Amino acid sequence: MKFIHFLKFLVFLILIFSCSKKDENISIIKEQNLENQMIEAYTDAYREFERGDVIFAGKKFNEVELLYPQSIWASRSVLMAAYGYFSQGYYAYAINELERFINKYKNHPQLDYAYYILALCHYDQIVSEKKDTNEIIKAKKYFNTLIINYPDTDYALDAKFKLDYIREIEASKEMYLARYYVERQKWIPAINRFKTVINNYDTTIYVEEALHRLVEIHYMLGLVDEAENYASLLGYNYQSSKWYEASYKLLDKNYVSVKKNVSDQREGILKKLKKLFK
Repeated sequence: MKFIHFLKFLVFLILIFSCSKKDENISIIKEQNLENQMIEAYTDAYREFERGDVIFAGKKFNEVELLYPQSIWASRSVLMAAYGYFSQGYYAYAINELERFINKYKNHPQLDYAYYILALCHYDQIVSEKKDTNEIIKAKKYFNTLIINYPDTDYALDAKFKLDYIREIEASKEMYLARYYVERQKWIPAINRFKTVINNYDTTIYVEEALHRLVEIHYMLGLVDEAENYASLLGYNYQSSKWYEASYKLLDKNYVSVKKNVSDQREGILKKLKKLFK
């Protein structure tokens, strides 16, 4: 009798073990199938991306993220969708994906890349210094984020070059406003705008003209000493500039005649040389 009970118990153990083994095998198969499905879905999305249909590809990448949110393919899919949109100028879609990526995957190793593409989305939409103020502000914000948080990356290096160009645009806007005030004889706001260019955008191409315009305005208002100070500053830093020449033509009435005399002397020397070879 005891032996029969033992046999029953042994059979019971065998059944349990075989069932658990079977369940384990089923679980492994399911995991393998799930991974294969993820890879297949990602591959389908990437295939559409390569074909150039970034809108459809973006939807497919979003499906991968929704179906497999805990996998590495989820974050990759968001980045790929964003890059696809960015590559064909769908900036609003790209920005939406990138902002979502940055908020959701805060410790992701490619966070610097996400910030870089996000900055470029705004940077590429800057068309004119008269418009696009919002795009300029946001591009500067994300480029500065790269420089501060990821200083040793290639993205940060390029961000510095892009910020230099943005500074040129901002200086151009100040010059546009300053000229606007000059045309309407609003001298004080015009002077303030030109000074802003000199003080805040001293590495841009507009500094020379801004200094000359300050010479002009102060000279016209009878503030000759101030005009001469700005002319001296212009001459010290940009002696070969056409704006330096224009300022000294304004302040020194003999400037033109002196230059003319030099020119006459050169012409006289050339005439003498020609006579020697006749």
